[in-house]
Amino acid sequence: MTREPDRVVVLSGGVGGARFAAGMAMVVPPRALTVIVNVGDDFEPFGLRVCPDLDTVCYTLAGLENPETGWGRRDETWHALETIETLGGPTWFRLGDRDLGLHLERTRRLREGQSLSRVTLDLCRALGVDVHVLPATDDPVRTWVHTDQGWLPFQEYFVRHRWQPRVLGLTYRGAAEARPAAGVLEALREADLVFLAPSNPWLSLDPILAIPGVRDALRPQRAVAVSPFIGGQAVKGPAAKIAHELGLLASPLGLARYYQDILRGLVIDQVDAALAPRITHETGVRVYITDTWMRGPEGRARVAQSAWMFARALARA
Repeated sequence: MTREPDRVVVLSGGVGGARFAAGMAMVVPPRALTVIVNVGDDFEPFGLRVCPDLDTVCYTLAGLENPETGWGRRDETWHALETIETLGGPTWFRLGDRDLGLHLERTRRLREGQSLSRVTLDLCRALGVDVHVLPATDDPVRTWVHTDQGWLPFQEYFVRHRWQPRVLGLTYRGAAEARPAAGVLEALREADLVFLAPSNPWLSLDPILAIPGVRDALRPQRAVAVSPFIGGQAVKGPAAKIAHELGLLASPLGLARYYQDILRGLVIDQVDAALAPRITHETGVRVYITDTWMRGPEGRARVAQSAWMFARALARA
């Protein structure tokens, strides 16, 4: 009798999470993989619903992502943005023409009353994605960043100010009242393996975990995380900077301490191998050491394969 494939769930933010999810889609059958995605970055420029993390995950799984930036579409053009600039409109958030088409269609469907999860499923399928991609919630949840320049909505902090203001704290507005999107809790409860992708803990993962029911559904699986830190630095983005500003360690040890109530295992880079005994001693989290750089499809598949094999070994232990 053929064994059913492991049912795998990945909690994901943007670029790092998308690349890990794409790697996992090369390790397990797409029908066995569910990616639950942060919506705290969503916002409404020009009256359009833009979901940066959902789009990055979808584009990456479809092989359509911009290889230079990791976000947006490859072979993009910018005629609409150039027209907006000519007319004196704001252009600090760059929306390419191909990308704009997706936002227009999403907004149209949402205004018709369709849920974000339904729209996401349809748009991913239209782009050839067989993986089940779910927003963490269909309800509005927005990340706001408390900085030395005051409270800033996420995109203002991240894109307009290029994450330079000092972070004093974060809040996820609407999270306490939000409900997990249909299928989110079921996927977590039924999963054989759950992974926290190498995404920013505070900007990408915490907005998902802040939604009532999600963290509790995650606990029985005792998730495995892939550290986004290598040698005290984030692979991409402001995770290390935010950690320092919040008085936390920008390292696999800091990540293990932060999530020790839900983690069973942690995949770390070989650069940080010396931290492994301390991580397990202080937090009880088991450690797997490998090369965690996800360069190209081969790197994504290699990291995902390592994480999957480690998680399976822990599940059998």
